[in-house]
Amino acid sequence: MTFGLPLHVETLGPDPDSGVDSIVLVHGYGGSSFSWRYWTPLLAKRAHVVLVDMKGFGSAPKPDDGQYGPGHQAELIFRLILQADLQRVTLIGHSLGGGVALGLALRLLDSEPGRLKRLILVASAAYKQRLPPFVALAKYRRLASTALRILGTRFVIRHVLKSIVFDASAVSDDQVLGYAEPLSSLEAHRALIDTALAIVPPDLGKMTARFEELDVPTLVLWGRQDRVVPLWVGERLADQLPDASLEVLENCGHMPAEELPEESWEVLRRFLDHRS
Repeated sequence: MTFGLPLHVETLGPDPDSGVDSIVLVHGYGGSSFSWRYWTPLLAKRAHVVLVDMKGFGSAPKPDDGQYGPGHQAELIFRLILQADLQRVTLIGHSLGGGVALGLALRLLDSEPGRLKRLILVASAAYKQRLPPFVALAKYRRLASTALRILGTRFVIRHVLKSIVFDASAVSDDQVLGYAEPLSSLEAHRALIDTALAIVPPDLGKMTARFEELDVPTLVLWGRQDRVVPLWVGERLADQLPDASLEVLENCGHMPAEELPEESWEVLRRFLDHRS
């Protein structure tokens, strides 16, 4: 618990009271702070870095309360930002975490408009689309629970990772372990399924209609070969967000920060340098 919230938070870099920016990173479905391992040491040289394990993931608590929708997760991180009094906030969200970041950005706009400085959306959920197979399957609670128990979390995670990256042969044992270990408990299985069941916000249409209100410097970063959240989502986001730029990485699937850590970092660094 952090500030009494069902989140797990790690901080790196300078103290926020030193006047530096704060960068809050929000992982995707089934992920954790592990997902950002290539970027965080570099980000910590320039900002106060806040790594969030969302409720139900990583080392965060996994209560059986059914409250795992993106709006609920966004509200928890909003409360974290206020209680930690983070200023000059850059939100970075990947996949589901990008959808959470968009909802959180709107929440900040409504209640704390001076806190949000930049927005970085990496292969971000945003609009109504076909759910990827591993999320669609998780909506069938009994089937998903049985598959995870019988096949084993590592087997399932290896299969999922290979299905969402451009180069399946690049998926390593360490990467599989980094994702599988936090998802190995029955509580984690339940949270994974509860998240899948609530993954589409009931107010999605109202939320997407407000994206043009997010007039902050925004980087939209995508892999050309993303089969989970297709490139048209990034293109539409870049069109709708008033101050957005779209960067597309070739030979890259759904995980730019892990598939192409050096290339994706260079895109991120340029954005942070030029939109300071």
